[in-house]
Amino acid sequence: MKNMKKIILGLILATLFLPSLAMAYDPGNWVEWMNNSIEGSPIRGKTDLIGIVFHAIQYILAFLGVVAVVIIIYAGFTWMTAAGNDEKVGKAKKTLMAGVIGLMIILLAYAIAGFVVQRLEDFAGTEV
Repeated sequence: MKNMKKIILGLILATLFLPSLAMAYDPGNWVEWMNNSIEGSPIRGKTDLIGIVFHAIQYILAFLGVVAVVIIIYAGFTWMTAAGNDEKVGKAKKTLMAGVIGLMIILLAYAIAGFVVQRLEDFAGTEV
């Protein structure tokens, strides 16, 4: 159990830091990196407040989605290695259900955020 927690923590940390290493991220120049990442995003290079907030929401929800999928995989692994132990199977079912519900909430939050940003675009008359 302790090893599984270490593995999950390692996967979460890898998800946070490996993309920045792959992009040769320079921590001293984070403003330029943020501007470049915004330009390549669906918000089309706009650096207004709505665009930056929406971009941050996208990254946070993507990270949470990865965490939810890791929880689902962990629950499946726990269930498969329960060896018929009803207590472990029950715990795995609860964990699996929590992971699936969490993933559904994350997807709904993403859809709601996209809808709100679209309405703000229409209201402001600009393209975010």
